[in-house]
Amino acid sequence: MKPFLLLATRAEDAAADGEYSSFLRFGGLEPHELHRVRVEAGPLPGIDLARYSGIFLGGSPFNSSDPETEKSTNQRRVEGELNDLLHRVVAADFPFFGACYGVGTLGRHQGAVIDRTYSEPIGAIEISLTHDGAADPLLAGLPPQFDAFVGHKEACTTLPAGAVLLASSGTCPVQMFRVKQNLYATQFHPELDADALVGRIDIYRNAGYFPPEQADAYMERARASRVGEPSRILRSFVERYARDL
Repeated sequence: MKPFLLLATRAEDAAADGEYSSFLRFGGLEPHELHRVRVEAGPLPGIDLARYSGIFLGGSPFNSSDPETEKSTNQRRVEGELNDLLHRVVAADFPFFGACYGVGTLGRHQGAVIDRTYSEPIGAIEISLTHDGAADPLLAGLPPQFDAFVGHKEACTTLPAGAVLLASSGTCPVQMFRVKQNLYATQFHPELDADALVGRIDIYRNAGYFPPEQADAYMERARASRVGEPSRILRSFVERYARDL
């Protein structure tokens, strides 16, 4: 099949490699079936959409809603290049799945309000599918409610015009939405299981998501969580959009 493409923006090698491994594992992909571009490391190369089955956008330490004057030169570059790519992706309704950072990136591109109103601390929360979510083919077979891992400083307060709300939670109304028929974004992390989250907590203990001295407590809560359903969404995306060479 044509490979999928993972666009990554995590500067820490351990976090970037862990994310890639998670997308491989839960997407049911082999390394040659998932190309990775670390966009934070240099200019985004030209992307020929015809070469790929679909695109994943991983999470990020970047916050789309930060004032432009507070963003680094590298963040502004990354955002500009992703925005340019999304012009083509959205116009073609090309299969796209953004996890966490996808809400800010795809949402902002489409005119959503992205701010810090509905930030959530790191941990497991209950996600509820909307009526449209229960009917969406990507979410077929998922229970109406399931636990998922979150941890974000910004979220979508107002959906883009025309976007379809697929999932919500009590602390963050927009947990997943769809644009057109084939472009998806989740606020929760379908690529994380407990072990992956523990590793990420350790890496980002000084990144402002929680007081550093509480890292061990966050790890303990992660290990005690029962999160298994969200990863099925990644496998569903792969199975739905995989295309022959």
